[in-house]
Amino acid sequence: MAKKLWNVAIAGATGAVGNQMIQCLEERNFPVGKIKFLASERSVGKILEFRGKPVVVELLDHNAFEGIDIALFSAGGSRSEEFCPSAAKAGAVCIDNSSAWRMDPDVPLVVPEVNAHAIALYTKKGIIANPNCSTIQMVVALKPLHDYGKIRRIVVSTYQAVSGTGKKAIDELRIQTGELLNGRPAEAKVYPHRIAFNCLPQIDSFEANGYTKEEMKMINETRKIMESDVKVTATTVRVPVFYGHSESVNIETEKKINVTKAFELLKNAPGCKLVDDVAHKVYPMPIDAAGQDLTYVGRIREDESVENGLNIWVVADNIRKGAATNAVQIAEILTEKYLG
Repeated sequence: MAKKLWNVAIAGATGAVGNQMIQCLEERNFPVGKIKFLASERSVGKILEFRGKPVVVELLDHNAFEGIDIALFSAGGSRSEEFCPSAAKAGAVCIDNSSAWRMDPDVPLVVPEVNAHAIALYTKKGIIANPNCSTIQMVVALKPLHDYGKIRRIVVSTYQAVSGTGKKAIDELRIQTGELLNGRPAEAKVYPHRIAFNCLPQIDSFEANGYTKEEMKMINETRKIMESDVKVTATTVRVPVFYGHSESVNIETEKKINVTKAFELLKNAPGCKLVDDVAHKVYPMPIDAAGQDLTYVGRIREDESVENGLNIWVVADNIRKGAATNAVQIAEILTEKYLG
């Protein structure tokens, strides 16, 4: 019996994550029947490829989703708020990469390795939210530890690549680096300060409590995904790396997890790759995670300042597992278990 094919639209197809969604659909051999690439007026008419064939980019509007089964959104929060309801009304299930729907109580927020069961709740609004990139990789690494020892508190510091901001930020880091290496001043346009050879302890705008929006996303999204009242605090930092977010994560658990047990739990955990051999200077780095779909975990050691503490270092490709791959994985489960 032939495998059922699904009509797929990608909203924001010309952006960095949209391009990666196209690539992920191809790489994972997703059963696409008809494909539709959608974008704003300035990109209409551009030619992209899918499986070696040209596809003309069409306008993202309220009438673009007739006959579409799955709509992958990476067009920004305001466009997701505007167009996801129209797509759902037309019969498509939306998988949205923006922050627009993540904390909506009627919209599941899903990382397949952690809470795939939540996909079933898509029927409430026809929308499934893709979490923040830094949240995704952290909860993938923490899931097996939480299942065993129940995490009570998380302290996370992130070191996030410029690709999380988009193509303009990638270009800015490249241009600034070239200018500085040639003895010329570097202009900051995308970020409030120069990013080349620098670290910026600000991702997104600041809230009244002194945290940034990015930090609050990690706090609130982690609780929703893990279905837990775990205490979380975060500091998010932009660093001069093109692809791959890194995180220093400290956890306190109800049940003690020593290093040996942590290795055992993470070695074969879904979506994880254990990279930890400090005797040979082997640990996760963004240059190794870039272009990969797994979440790399290493530098595992007990926190000797508390009774049941553990430190881990987590790295993943923020455009792939942190965005596009996670969305396509959701689509795979959706079609296999709920739409078939």
